[in-house]
Amino acid sequence: MSEKMQAAEEKETAGAAEARLLDMRDVSKIYEIGQVQVRALDGVSLVFQSGELVVVLGPSGSGKTTLLNVVGGLDRPTAGTIRYGGTDITSLSDGDLGRFRRDHIGFVFQFFNLIPTLTARENVEFAADLVSHDSRQTEERARELLKLVGLEERADHFPSGLSGGEQQRVAIARAMAKDPDILLCDEPTGNLDFRTGRQILGLLQMLTSEQGKTCILVTHNTAIAAVGTRAVRLRDGRVQSDEGNASPLPASQIEW
Repeated sequence: MSEKMQAAEEKETAGAAEARLLDMRDVSKIYEIGQVQVRALDGVSLVFQSGELVVVLGPSGSGKTTLLNVVGGLDRPTAGTIRYGGTDITSLSDGDLGRFRRDHIGFVFQFFNLIPTLTARENVEFAADLVSHDSRQTEERARELLKLVGLEERADHFPSGLSGGEQQRVAIARAMAKDPDILLCDEPTGNLDFRTGRQILGLLQMLTSEQGKTCILVTHNTAIAAVGTRAVRLRDGRVQSDEGNASPLPASQIEW
């Protein structure tokens, strides 16, 4: 093999490794409730690439939230491996796992979980402070992100003075404050009306397509699968199907 061909092959291999952001292999999670064992995940193997919006679907009890918890380092799998880049996060110490969450993961929840005594800007600054203790830098970062989600004019409002959709947009700005590679979204439209839900989905599409974030969104709403670049269906803790979507539907066109 010529040096030029070898260099090209090495470059292609490096690019593929970079794109393969997260790799789950044979992941299981078993909870023990008294004398009963509940297998929330059962041998799940999935690969998540950079810049994907992956919609994870399934009924209650299918393992959707458990999947987010183990990917985000909030819980440890009972068996299997989860690799982020070249690191097996399942073998990290508690301290290193906490730093992994801090540096690489942003969480978006159904019920927003904003701090009620802080303004929108302060909620975002609170998260930005985890990675930077420069007050001027965190304030600039917060204002930049609130502008990104269309709330620069609402920066000094408390959560109680914001609509549900505005609170969810603040929550997304907060999740982005650390500039994470991965956004984990647990039913982010489940507590919103139809119009506002489309706005949130459109924002997540923008973050993946324009900023290269990887978004894993779990929902029971099958219509939302149309906005993703992939749809993964879970049932009884197992992957039932994993299908790519070459032409995601713009969130403004989704109906449910």
